[in-house]
Amino acid sequence: MRILLTMFKVLGTVTLVTFAAVADDGRAFIQNLNDIKTVASTVPANGDINPYGMAIVPNTMGALEEGSVLVSNFNNSGNAQGTGTTIVEINPNGKVKTFAQLSGSLPGACPGGVGLTTALVALRSGFVIVGSLPTANGTAATAQAGCLIVLDKNGNAVSTLSGNGINGPWDMTAVDFGAFAVLFVSNVLNGTVAANGQVVNEGTVLRIALATPLFGDPVELGRTVIASGFAERSDPAALVIGPTGLGFSRDGRLFVADALENRVTAIPNSLFRFDSAGTGTTVFQNGALNGPLGLAIAPNGDILTVNSGDGNIVEITPFGQQVAVRAIDVSMQGAGTLFGLAIAPNGHGVYFVDDGNNTLNLLH
Repeated sequence: MRILLTMFKVLGTVTLVTFAAVADDGRAFIQNLNDIKTVASTVPANGDINPYGMAIVPNTMGALEEGSVLVSNFNNSGNAQGTGTTIVEINPNGKVKTFAQLSGSLPGACPGGVGLTTALVALRSGFVIVGSLPTANGTAATAQAGCLIVLDKNGNAVSTLSGNGINGPWDMTAVDFGAFAVLFVSNVLNGTVAANGQVVNEGTVLRIALATPLFGDPVELGRTVIASGFAERSDPAALVIGPTGLGFSRDGRLFVADALENRVTAIPNSLFRFDSAGTGTTVFQNGALNGPLGLAIAPNGDILTVNSGDGNIVEITPFGQQVAVRAIDVSMQGAGTLFGLAIAPNGHGVYFVDDGNNTLNLLH
């Protein structure tokens, strides 16, 4: 533990200067964005639908192209939740290719198999890590613990991370130092299936430290539950609802979209703590929030989150002030269409997926 903490302290100073810089004109970030462009369909050749997770590719390596967007699909072509197996890669010009199509034959344990979630990160080392919360038939009754699947730069699965706190990995963010990365993963299956639709307060955020060498597979250095007690429940329309979007801030707090409590909370000292902060401190609750899901940190430090209950994106300052709300649902279906989002390279907009018409879109 001392070695791991020392690494955090040495590398932690780097984290605070890796955010894109933009001019601060005193306006909310999304108030400077005027148009919405549909970049491409997220449906690959095998017909998977329901785009959930998103990650921006940081540099060109193998099949990965810098500035492209990776999108994970949660449903198969028959629209069964927790059965999607594909990650598509979409470049800024809208060219689409399948980066990975995974099968149940993985190079490590993954209870239940493959059902890709919003938990998706692309690291500078070329590794891509995606969450799996699999089902046998698209219902919560058959959901199993799943895993995190580690892919190489060409989309090949090279290892898995499972058990020991990984139980329904639902969303994820990473602090990326190149040869070392810290993953933050929200988990939503702790007691959820057995509760059969009733709310249980057992959702967690797990921190995983990884060595990510240029040659060889990632090596796990340690895991810690840094937050716990979040409300979660199964849901026939969404499979499961619980703590979802995660974003790491300049001051070391990890922001969490707490969907069932309709709030954004903050976990202090998230890189260095070795205990659970419970559900953290409420930053903002209610207002224009309506079941917040995906979450990202804007270049100005504000928190962006999208609602499951309507087609809106909401901007909140790190100090708890709501500063902007905007409708962005391009499919015009309202509730249930927004999930993942990511800041475009150099802060030039916000990418988001729309489940209503299975597209990647850019608010710019």
